[in-house]
Amino acid sequence: MPAAASPSAVLHEVAIELGDRSYPIVIGTGLLEEAATWTEVPRAAAAMVVTNEKVAPIYLGRLAAALRGRFAQVHHVILPDGEDHKDWQTLNRIFDALLARTCDRKTVLFALGGGVVGDMTGFAAACYMRGVPFVQVPTTLLAQVDSSVGGKTAINHPMGKNMIGAFYQPARVVCDLDTLATLPAREFSAGLAEVIKYGPIADMPFLDWIEGNLPALLRRDAAAVAHAVRRSCEIKGWVVGQDERESGLRAILNFGHTFGHAIEAGLGYGEWLHGEAVGCGMVMATDLSRRLGLVDDAFAARMTALVRAAGLPVQGPDLGTDRYLDLMRLDKKAEAGDMRFVVIEAPGRAAMRAAPEALVREVLRHCTA
Repeated sequence: MPAAASPSAVLHEVAIELGDRSYPIVIGTGLLEEAATWTEVPRAAAAMVVTNEKVAPIYLGRLAAALRGRFAQVHHVILPDGEDHKDWQTLNRIFDALLARTCDRKTVLFALGGGVVGDMTGFAAACYMRGVPFVQVPTTLLAQVDSSVGGKTAINHPMGKNMIGAFYQPARVVCDLDTLATLPAREFSAGLAEVIKYGPIADMPFLDWIEGNLPALLRRDAAAVAHAVRRSCEIKGWVVGQDERESGLRAILNFGHTFGHAIEAGLGYGEWLHGEAVGCGMVMATDLSRRLGLVDDAFAARMTALVRAAGLPVQGPDLGTDRYLDLMRLDKKAEAGDMRFVVIEAPGRAAMRAAPEALVREVLRHCTA
Protein backbone atom coordinates (compact mmCIF):
# COMPACT_ATOMS: atom_id res chain seq x y z
CA MET A 1 0.00 0.00 0.00
CA PRO A 2 1.33 3.48 -0.81
CA ALA A 3 1.99 5.79 2.08
CA ALA A 4 -0.65 8.35 2.99
CA ALA A 5 -0.31 11.59 1.08
CA SER A 6 1.58 14.41 2.70
CA PRO A 7 -0.10 17.80 3.26
CA SER A 8 -0.31 19.85 0.08
CA ALA A 9 2.58 22.22 -0.54
CA VAL A 10 3.62 24.02 -3.72
CA LEU A 11 7.40 24.17 -3.56
CA HIS A 12 8.18 25.71 -6.93
CA GLU A 13 6.42 27.10 -9.98
CA VAL A 14 8.22 27.33 -13.32
CA ALA A 15 6.69 29.36 -16.15
CA ILE A 16 6.90 28.17 -19.75
CA GLU A 17 6.73 31.39 -21.75
CA LEU A 18 5.09 30.81 -25.13
CA GLY A 19 2.82 33.80 -25.56
CA ASP A 20 -0.83 32.75 -25.59
CA ARG A 21 0.29 29.12 -25.11
CA SER A 22 2.19 29.84 -21.89
CA TYR A 23 1.56 27.62 -18.88
CA PRO A 24 2.95 26.84 -15.43
CA ILE A 25 4.75 23.78 -14.13
CA VAL A 26 3.69 23.35 -10.51
CA ILE A 27 6.08 21.30 -8.37
CA GLY A 28 5.20 20.21 -4.87
CA THR A 29 3.85 17.56 -2.52
CA GLY A 30 0.31 16.39 -1.87
CA LEU A 31 -0.89 18.13 -5.03
CA LEU A 32 -2.71 15.27 -6.71
CA GLU A 33 -5.74 15.09 -4.44
CA GLU A 34 -5.85 18.75 -3.50
CA ALA A 35 -8.87 20.41 -5.21
CA ALA A 36 -7.08 23.77 -5.26
CA THR A 37 -4.45 22.32 -7.61
CA TRP A 38 -7.04 22.12 -10.38
CA THR A 39 -8.87 25.44 -10.05
CA GLU A 40 -6.88 27.04 -12.87
CA VAL A 41 -7.47 24.33 -15.49
CA PRO A 42 -9.90 25.12 -18.33
CA ARG A 43 -13.60 24.86 -17.46
CA ALA A 44 -15.64 22.08 -19.04
CA ALA A 45 -18.47 19.71 -18.29
CA ALA A 46 -16.26 16.64 -18.55
CA ALA A 47 -12.75 15.46 -17.80
CA MET A 48 -11.09 12.34 -19.21
CA VAL A 49 -8.21 10.87 -17.21
CA VAL A 50 -5.87 8.75 -19.31
CA THR A 51 -3.64 6.44 -17.30
CA ASN A 52 -2.22 2.92 -17.41
CA GLU A 53 -2.77 -0.34 -15.62
CA LYS A 54 0.14 0.19 -13.19
CA VAL A 55 -0.66 3.76 -12.19
CA ALA A 56 -4.45 3.46 -12.05
CA PRO A 57 -4.70 1.34 -8.89
CA ILE A 58 -2.52 3.78 -6.97
CA TYR A 59 -3.45 7.27 -8.17
CA LEU A 60 -6.55 7.27 -10.39
CA GLY A 61 -9.03 7.33 -7.52
CA ARG A 62 -7.22 10.21 -5.82
CA LEU A 63 -7.11 12.37 -8.92
CA ALA A 64 -10.69 11.58 -9.96
CA ALA A 65 -11.99 12.52 -6.50
CA ALA A 66 -10.23 15.89 -6.66
CA LEU A 67 -11.48 16.61 -10.16
CA ARG A 68 -15.11 15.96 -9.22
CA GLY A 69 -15.08 19.29 -7.45
CA ARG A 70 -14.59 21.01 -10.80
CA PHE A 71 -16.11 18.72 -13.45
CA ALA A 72 -19.63 17.34 -13.56
CA GLN A 73 -18.34 14.17 -15.21
CA VAL A 74 -14.96 12.52 -14.68
CA HIS A 75 -14.28 9.65 -17.08
CA HIS A 76 -11.18 7.53 -17.42
CA VAL A 77 -9.47 5.14 -19.78
CA ILE A 78 -6.81 2.67 -18.61
CA LEU A 79 -4.15 1.73 -21.17
CA PRO A 80 -1.70 -1.19 -21.12
CA ASP A 81 1.66 -0.26 -19.66
CA GLY A 82 4.90 0.00 -21.61
CA GLU A 83 6.70 1.58 -24.54
CA ASP A 84 5.68 -1.35 -26.75
CA HIS A 85 2.06 -0.13 -26.49
CA LYS A 86 2.83 3.40 -27.68
CA ASP A 87 1.14 2.80 -31.04
CA TRP A 88 -1.94 3.47 -33.17
CA GLN A 89 -3.96 0.68 -31.60
CA THR A 90 -3.49 2.00 -28.08
CA LEU A 91 -4.01 5.60 -29.18
CA ASN A 92 -7.36 4.58 -30.64
CA ARG A 93 -8.45 3.36 -27.23
CA ILE A 94 -8.36 6.99 -26.08
CA PHE A 95 -10.45 8.12 -29.07
CA ASP A 96 -12.87 5.23 -28.50
CA ALA A 97 -13.38 6.32 -24.90
CA LEU A 98 -13.90 9.97 -25.84
CA LEU A 99 -16.42 9.14 -28.56
CA ALA A 100 -18.28 6.54 -26.50
CA ARG A 101 -18.91 9.21 -23.85
CA THR A 102 -19.83 11.87 -26.45
CA CYS A 103 -17.06 14.13 -25.19
CA ASP A 104 -17.11 17.58 -26.80
CA ARG A 105 -14.33 19.95 -27.84
CA LYS A 106 -14.11 21.49 -24.36
CA THR A 107 -13.42 18.18 -22.61
CA VAL A 108 -10.14 18.33 -20.69
CA LEU A 109 -7.79 15.36 -20.91
CA PHE A 110 -5.50 14.54 -17.97
CA ALA A 111 -2.36 12.48 -18.63
CA LEU A 112 -1.75 10.57 -15.40
CA GLY A 113 1.41 8.50 -15.72
CA GLY A 114 4.84 8.46 -17.26
CA GLY A 115 6.18 9.59 -20.61
CA VAL A 116 4.25 7.05 -22.69
CA VAL A 117 0.89 8.11 -21.22
CA GLY A 118 1.84 11.78 -21.51
CA ASP A 119 2.93 11.54 -25.14
CA MET A 120 -0.16 9.60 -26.22
CA THR A 121 -2.61 11.74 -24.27
CA GLY A 122 -1.11 14.89 -25.72
CA PHE A 123 -1.29 13.49 -29.24
CA ALA A 124 -4.91 12.43 -28.69
CA ALA A 125 -5.69 15.94 -27.38
CA ALA A 126 -4.07 17.50 -30.44
CA CYS A 127 -6.17 15.35 -32.77
CA TYR A 128 -9.57 14.95 -31.10
CA MET A 129 -12.00 17.44 -32.66
CA ARG A 130 -8.85 19.18 -33.97
CA GLY A 131 -7.67 20.04 -30.49
CA VAL A 132 -8.92 19.86 -26.91
CA PRO A 133 -7.13 21.05 -23.75
CA PHE A 134 -5.00 18.67 -21.74
CA VAL A 135 -3.07 18.67 -18.48
CA GLN A 136 0.10 16.74 -17.77
CA VAL A 137 0.18 14.92 -14.42
CA PRO A 138 3.52 13.08 -14.62
CA THR A 139 4.15 10.32 -12.08
CA THR A 140 7.70 9.33 -13.09
CA LEU A 141 10.93 11.27 -12.65
CA LEU A 142 11.64 11.14 -16.38
CA ALA A 143 8.24 12.60 -17.21
CA GLN A 144 8.50 15.30 -14.53
CA VAL A 145 11.88 16.57 -15.69
CA ASP A 146 11.49 16.09 -19.44
CA SER A 147 8.67 14.54 -21.42
CA SER A 148 5.75 16.38 -19.78
CA VAL A 149 7.29 19.76 -20.60
CA GLY A 150 7.46 21.39 -24.01
CA GLY A 151 4.54 20.03 -26.01
CA LYS A 152 6.14 17.15 -27.90
CA THR A 153 3.50 14.45 -28.38
CA ALA A 154 3.83 11.27 -30.42
CA ILE A 155 3.49 7.55 -30.91
CA ASN A 156 6.12 5.13 -32.17
CA HIS A 157 6.35 3.38 -35.51
CA PRO A 158 8.06 -0.02 -35.82
CA MET A 159 10.77 1.70 -37.88
CA GLY A 160 11.41 4.59 -35.51
CA LYS A 161 10.60 6.15 -32.16
CA ASN A 162 8.19 9.11 -31.90
CA MET A 163 7.95 9.37 -35.69
CA ILE A 164 4.23 10.25 -35.75
CA GLY A 165 3.10 13.14 -33.59
CA ALA A 166 2.49 16.84 -33.12
CA PHE A 167 3.67 19.84 -31.13
CA TYR A 168 0.81 20.57 -28.75
CA GLN A 169 1.24 22.38 -25.46
CA PRO A 170 -0.53 21.39 -22.23
CA ALA A 171 -2.59 23.85 -20.23
CA ARG A 172 -0.68 22.97 -17.06
CA VAL A 173 1.89 20.52 -15.71
CA VAL A 174 1.46 19.26 -12.15
CA CYS A 175 4.49 17.47 -10.68
CA ASP A 176 3.47 15.86 -7.41
CA LEU A 177 6.76 14.65 -5.96
CA ASP A 178 4.92 12.20 -3.71
CA THR A 179 4.17 10.02 -6.73
CA LEU A 180 7.89 9.24 -7.06
CA ALA A 181 7.77 7.23 -3.82
CA THR A 182 6.07 4.34 -5.62
CA LEU A 183 8.42 4.40 -8.62
CA PRO A 184 10.57 1.25 -9.02
CA ALA A 185 14.31 1.84 -8.58
CA ARG A 186 15.04 0.98 -12.21
CA GLU A 187 12.60 3.63 -13.45
CA PHE A 188 13.91 6.23 -11.01
CA SER A 189 17.44 5.67 -12.35
CA ALA A 190 16.10 5.97 -15.89
CA GLY A 191 14.69 9.36 -14.99
CA LEU A 192 18.08 10.48 -13.70
CA ALA A 193 19.43 10.18 -17.25
CA GLU A 194 17.28 13.12 -18.31
CA VAL A 195 18.35 15.09 -15.24
CA ILE A 196 22.04 14.45 -15.97
CA LYS A 197 21.53 15.56 -19.57
CA TYR A 198 20.92 19.18 -18.63
CA GLY A 199 24.38 19.68 -17.12
CA PRO A 200 26.69 19.04 -20.09
CA ILE A 201 24.38 20.79 -22.57
CA ALA A 202 23.59 23.95 -20.60
CA ASP A 203 24.64 24.20 -16.95
CA MET A 204 27.93 22.81 -15.65
CA PRO A 205 27.28 23.98 -12.05
CA PHE A 206 24.16 21.80 -12.17
CA LEU A 207 26.29 18.86 -13.33
CA ASP A 208 28.62 19.51 -10.39
CA TRP A 209 25.58 19.54 -8.10
CA ILE A 210 24.27 16.24 -9.52
CA GLU A 211 27.64 14.56 -8.95
CA GLY A 212 27.79 15.80 -5.38
CA ASN A 213 24.19 14.93 -4.59
CA LEU A 214 23.80 11.67 -6.51
CA PRO A 215 23.65 9.54 -3.32
CA ALA A 216 20.87 11.77 -1.97
CA LEU A 217 19.01 11.56 -5.28
CA LEU A 218 19.27 7.78 -5.37
CA ARG A 219 17.79 7.51 -1.89
CA ARG A 220 15.10 10.02 -3.02
CA ASP A 221 15.91 12.70 -0.50
CA ALA A 222 12.99 15.13 -0.75
CA ALA A 223 15.01 18.34 -0.97
CA ALA A 224 17.45 16.93 -3.52
CA VAL A 225 14.69 15.56 -5.75
CA ALA A 226 12.74 18.82 -5.58
CA HIS A 227 15.82 20.80 -6.64
CA ALA A 228 16.60 18.37 -9.48
CA VAL A 229 13.05 18.59 -10.83
CA ARG A 230 12.91 22.39 -10.53
CA ARG A 231 16.28 23.05 -12.17
CA SER A 232 15.61 20.56 -14.96
CA CYS A 233 12.27 22.21 -15.71
CA GLU A 234 13.86 25.66 -15.62
CA ILE A 235 16.50 24.67 -18.18
CA LYS A 236 14.04 22.92 -20.46
CA GLY A 237 11.57 25.78 -20.13
CA TRP A 238 14.25 28.30 -21.11
CA VAL A 239 15.15 26.27 -24.21
CA VAL A 240 11.53 25.62 -25.26
CA GLY A 241 10.66 29.29 -24.75
CA GLN A 242 13.26 30.21 -27.38
CA ASP A 243 12.61 27.37 -29.85
CA GLU A 244 9.23 25.72 -29.40
CA ARG A 245 9.29 23.62 -32.58
CA GLU A 246 12.91 22.51 -32.60
CA SER A 247 14.12 24.59 -35.51
CA GLY A 248 17.44 25.24 -33.81
CA LEU A 249 18.36 25.50 -30.13
CA ARG A 250 15.82 22.96 -28.85
CA ALA A 251 17.70 20.19 -30.62
CA ILE A 252 20.29 20.25 -27.81
CA LEU A 253 17.69 18.56 -25.57
CA ASN A 254 18.20 15.45 -27.72
CA PHE A 255 21.71 14.89 -26.39
CA GLY A 256 22.19 11.10 -26.38
CA HIS A 257 18.86 10.47 -28.07
CA THR A 258 20.01 9.58 -31.59
CA PHE A 259 22.06 6.67 -30.25
CA GLY A 260 19.43 5.97 -27.61
CA HIS A 261 16.52 5.79 -30.02
CA ALA A 262 18.49 3.36 -32.18
CA ILE A 263 18.98 1.12 -29.13
CA GLU A 264 15.25 1.20 -28.32
CA ALA A 265 14.13 0.47 -31.87
CA GLY A 266 16.84 -2.12 -32.48
CA LEU A 267 16.14 -4.13 -29.33
CA GLY A 268 12.38 -3.71 -29.53
CA TYR A 269 10.49 -1.03 -27.60
CA GLY A 270 10.37 -1.75 -23.89
CA GLU A 271 13.44 -4.01 -23.70
CA TRP A 272 15.44 -1.07 -22.35
CA LEU A 273 13.71 1.84 -20.64
CA HIS A 274 13.95 5.13 -22.51
CA GLY A 275 16.16 6.66 -19.84
CA GLU A 276 18.49 3.68 -19.93
CA ALA A 277 18.91 4.09 -23.68
CA VAL A 278 19.44 7.85 -23.30
CA GLY A 279 22.02 7.34 -20.54
CA CYS A 280 24.01 4.98 -22.72
CA GLY A 281 23.43 7.30 -25.68
CA MET A 282 24.98 10.18 -23.76
CA VAL A 283 28.11 8.11 -23.20
CA MET A 284 28.23 7.42 -26.94
CA ALA A 285 27.56 11.06 -27.87
CA THR A 286 30.26 12.23 -25.47
CA ASP A 287 32.70 9.75 -27.01
CA LEU A 288 31.80 11.14 -30.44
CA SER A 289 32.42 14.66 -29.11
CA ARG A 290 35.83 13.49 -27.88
CA ARG A 291 36.71 11.95 -31.23
CA LEU A 292 35.71 15.22 -32.92
CA GLY A 293 38.23 17.00 -30.70
CA LEU A 294 35.59 18.99 -28.79
CA VAL A 295 36.05 17.59 -25.28
CA ASP A 296 38.96 15.84 -23.63
CA ASP A 297 39.39 12.32 -22.31
CA ALA A 298 38.78 13.46 -18.73
CA PHE A 299 35.36 14.88 -19.55
CA ALA A 300 34.35 11.72 -21.42
CA ALA A 301 35.47 9.60 -18.47
CA ARG A 302 33.56 11.88 -16.10
CA MET A 303 30.31 11.45 -18.04
CA THR A 304 30.73 7.68 -18.21
CA ALA A 305 31.37 7.47 -14.47
CA LEU A 306 28.32 9.58 -13.64
CA VAL A 307 25.98 7.60 -15.89
CA ARG A 308 27.28 4.34 -14.39
CA ALA A 309 26.92 5.66 -10.84
CA ALA A 310 23.29 6.55 -11.56
CA GLY A 311 22.65 2.87 -12.23
CA LEU A 312 22.45 3.19 -15.99
CA PRO A 313 24.16 1.15 -18.73
CA VAL A 314 27.28 2.58 -20.34
CA GLN A 315 27.74 -0.08 -23.04
CA GLY A 316 25.20 -0.41 -25.82
CA PRO A 317 23.86 -3.76 -27.03
CA ASP A 318 25.58 -5.36 -30.00
CA LEU A 319 23.01 -4.72 -32.73
CA GLY A 320 25.70 -4.67 -35.40
CA THR A 321 27.25 -1.43 -36.63
CA ASP A 322 25.29 -1.41 -39.89
CA ARG A 323 22.01 -1.88 -38.02
CA TYR A 324 22.80 1.05 -35.75
CA LEU A 325 23.61 3.22 -38.75
CA ASP A 326 20.40 2.26 -40.57
CA LEU A 327 18.31 3.12 -37.51
CA MET A 328 20.07 6.42 -36.94
CA ARG A 329 19.52 7.46 -40.55
CA LEU A 330 15.78 7.14 -39.86
CA ASP A 331 16.01 9.33 -36.78
CA LYS A 332 14.18 12.67 -36.93
CA LYS A 333 17.47 14.50 -36.56
CA ALA A 334 18.83 13.08 -39.82
CA GLU A 335 18.62 15.25 -42.93
CA ALA A 336 18.60 13.64 -46.38
CA GLY A 337 20.13 10.55 -44.77
CA ASP A 338 23.00 12.59 -43.29
CA MET A 339 23.36 11.56 -39.66
CA ARG A 340 23.40 14.49 -37.26
CA PHE A 341 24.16 14.31 -33.57
CA VAL A 342 23.95 16.59 -30.58
CA VAL A 343 27.55 16.90 -29.43
CA ILE A 344 29.19 18.72 -26.55
CA GLU A 345 31.14 21.60 -28.10
CA ALA A 346 32.54 22.44 -24.68
CA PRO A 347 31.36 21.44 -21.21
CA GLY A 348 28.05 23.25 -20.69
CA ARG A 349 27.45 23.96 -24.38
CA ALA A 350 25.96 21.67 -27.02
CA ALA A 351 25.18 21.88 -30.72
CA MET A 352 23.90 19.76 -33.58
CA ARG A 353 26.57 18.56 -36.01
CA ALA A 354 26.94 16.12 -38.86
CA ALA A 355 29.55 13.46 -38.16
CA PRO A 356 31.58 11.36 -40.61
CA GLU A 357 30.31 7.81 -40.81
CA ALA A 358 33.79 6.42 -40.18
CA LEU A 359 33.94 8.27 -36.86
CA VAL A 360 30.49 7.05 -35.85
CA ARG A 361 31.60 3.50 -36.59
CA GLU A 362 34.55 3.98 -34.24
CA VAL A 363 32.17 5.14 -31.49
CA LEU A 364 29.94 2.11 -31.98
CA ARG A 365 32.89 -0.30 -31.90
CA HIS A 366 34.14 1.31 -28.69
CA CYS A 367 30.78 1.69 -26.90
CA THR A 368 28.88 -1.49 -27.68
CA ALA A 369 29.22 -4.85 -26.02
